[in-house]
Amino acid sequence: MSTPLLTTNFPNLKLAAKGKVRDIYDLGDTLLLVTSDRISAFDVIMNEGIPDKGFVLNQISSFWFKMMEDIIPNHIISTNVADFPAECQQYAAELEGRSMLVKKAKPLAAECIVRGYLSGSGWKDYKSTGSVCGIKLPAGLVESSKLEEPIFTPSTKAELGTHDENISFEEMAKLCGRELAEQVRDATIKIYLKARDYAETKGIIIADTKFEFGIYDGKLIIIDECLTPDSSRFWPKDQYKPGGAQPSFDKQYLRDYLETLDWGKTAPAPPLPAEVIKKTGEKYMEALVKLTGKGK
Repeated sequence: MSTPLLTTNFPNLKLAAKGKVRDIYDLGDTLLLVTSDRISAFDVIMNEGIPDKGFVLNQISSFWFKMMEDIIPNHIISTNVADFPAECQQYAAELEGRSMLVKKAKPLAAECIVRGYLSGSGWKDYKSTGSVCGIKLPAGLVESSKLEEPIFTPSTKAELGTHDENISFEEMAKLCGRELAEQVRDATIKIYLKARDYAETKGIIIADTKFEFGIYDGKLIIIDECLTPDSSRFWPKDQYKPGGAQPSFDKQYLRDYLETLDWGKTAPAPPLPAEVIKKTGEKYMEALVKLTGKGK
């Protein structure tokens, strides 16, 4: 098992931002996205990393971005380190397999969530209101029920360490403009349906997922990551049983462990046992192999 990469330090590159997982470097006309092995849960970054997690996320994103090009263009210029600018080459060993050179787009002010199944905050919302983000759903659904049609439930983008807030489509239209909001909603649902149908042939249910979009050269493109175990709920199809929580190929395993602790879900994070780190890493790698047929 490799040592997890928790942070990058590239002194001759300009660090533009450090997210929960990605370190973003500004290369002038382009950005360098480096996917670390950091993992967060409940918006808190854990002290320990998950070995090879960044590699898995980068490979899965690349795979889906390419598959969705007939629906929407994406921000990738190259994932091959040899194509990156000269100033990146001395860091090639750290960048290999876990980085992307991308277009510098202007991100939209909302995150775009699509739900095909009733889980997580959607399930909590439904239990108390019969709706999810203001969208009325049929009575009698249970946890993990498949929805008749996927629903689009955008959210605000919170600052690091704070929680995103679900908003209605109407609120998103006010934020981004109606025409753009409709374009984003339609693209989100199309991508989800194509991914859902493909993943099912590989034994994975994609219960829900989150996308980010941006404007580049006056056109809408998809940015950040795409259909990874960090941004989605992946369930094993052969174990699917509505009426409760599902086993998963994503960080739900880590969340479930943390729920057993007496921890207030605020920083500092509790220490993670070696077994939880190992098992989480295995679930991520299994998702990559199932979806793409390739591991590390």
